[in-house]
Amino acid sequence: MSSAKDIGLPEALERAAAALPGDADEIRPANGDPFALLSLLDAEASQRVLEWLLVNEPLAGNELVEAWADAGGDAAALLTRIDGSGFSKAARKVLRRAHHRMRSRGESIPERVGQPIVATLPKVVDEIAVSLVSGLDPRGTRMAYIVESDPSGGARLFAVAIDEDRGVRELEVFSAGRSKLKAFIRDCTRREEYPAVEAPIDAVRALIARSAAAQPADRPAPRAFAEWRSHIADPAEGASTPGELARAALAADDAGEVGDVGRAVALVRDQTIGPWPPPNETLSEIVQRLSEVGEGVLDRALDEAVDRVFEAGFAGRTANRFEETAYIFWCRESLEDARACLAAAQAFRGTKLEFRELGRAMLEVVLAPTLKSIEQQSQTTTSSDGPSLGSP
Repeated sequence: MSSAKDIGLPEALERAAAALPGDADEIRPANGDPFALLSLLDAEASQRVLEWLLVNEPLAGNELVEAWADAGGDAAALLTRIDGSGFSKAARKVLRRAHHRMRSRGESIPERVGQPIVATLPKVVDEIAVSLVSGLDPRGTRMAYIVESDPSGGARLFAVAIDEDRGVRELEVFSAGRSKLKAFIRDCTRREEYPAVEAPIDAVRALIARSAAAQPADRPAPRAFAEWRSHIADPAEGASTPGELARAALAADDAGEVGDVGRAVALVRDQTIGPWPPPNETLSEIVQRLSEVGEGVLDRALDEAVDRVFEAGFAGRTANRFEETAYIFWCRESLEDARACLAAAQAFRGTKLEFRELGRAMLEVVLAPTLKSIEQQSQTTTSSDGPSLGSP
């Protein structure tokens, strides 16, 4: 039902707060500011509030749509997830106009927008249970977050730094109230570098457990890990990691669709992902070897280095990293990149011939300074050995 008279966005939002008591504590502090509202609400609540306005206060809903469409980024992305099929003709027109403006800026907007399947901000409910994973940094380390109810009140947050090669590297445990928790989750999912995405809690536990199983003898896990292991690394029997979930989901959705390993090579070369180098001692041996070989055999030496680095254990861990990266792309709905990462994971679980091109690309990114130095030395030597201007 629309308003009997035109009202502004602040008053309309106050009415929305009264109609949506579960979101009221986040709506009211925004004081009618569209962008403060977006920062205070998670994605589900933002969508819920906007849909309520479009149905009950269409003029205010129109104002909010216009502001978020012009803002771009997360605000515009939220508009693409609203299915307006049940709205009034006027509300559908507002959404269509916003989508058209966004398309004109080069943003990809589906013709019929539906509810998202993945990549939404997790909602903190009364019985708190949230789990997230970040992308992998260039060294191969990532963060896993598990939130559970604290018996003493509020919530308990576990922040775990994990690595396929180096095991559980760090563990911090915090107690926090609901508002601080929501702010932390919002920050984790919106940060510029390695933003976190939601994952099933047993999948995150399975991921932490796999890293713990690979803990090097000379790098013990943090002392707190033994105390909290049952909370963060004890998944249900047979639980899949996030990457394994992505592999299963894409196999079911994309029957016959094969990922492109060449695209994975490009993602590595432009440093969108990877390069996830081998242990320092292995890398030092390779740098020493390459520094000693002549220019004519450098190419062959690099192929030999790929064989040396990606022995069975490290190749398997690299496969895991590509598979887990596929989950991140899948959650962001970058399906082509997700399939490329799954194809890369399959290659690293195959023969050396299957992953040699990809492995070499990873090594060349890691060794770029060394290779550049060798090339410069070669050019200097060639120049000094050549004829002088005064030669007959």
